Amino acid sequence: MPNDQSYFANKDCPCFPCHRGGDRENFNCLFCYCPLYLLGDKCGGAFRWLANGVKDCSDCLYPHRRENYEEIVSRFQEIAAAMPREWK
Repeated sequence: MPNDQSYFANKDCPCFPCHRGGDRENFNCLFCYCPLYLLGDKCGGAFRWLANGVKDCSDCLYPHRRENYEEIVSRFQEIAAAMPREWK
């Protein structure tokens, strides 16, 4: 759908698709920077914690699946509540 705001694919990006195993025909770039990242282990995606404590989402396709748009948007109040006070 050309006017669908829930999907955007930047096929001109040199990293497209930026995650291994991403479906080129259905890879959603709308959430290039995942809004669920700051939810830590409650994000719902496939991530791992590195030894240095950094959250590694390189194997996660959750925000890049077209069908997950509504679920991510429905969590924006939870995301806002989790933001550090100085961001609000």
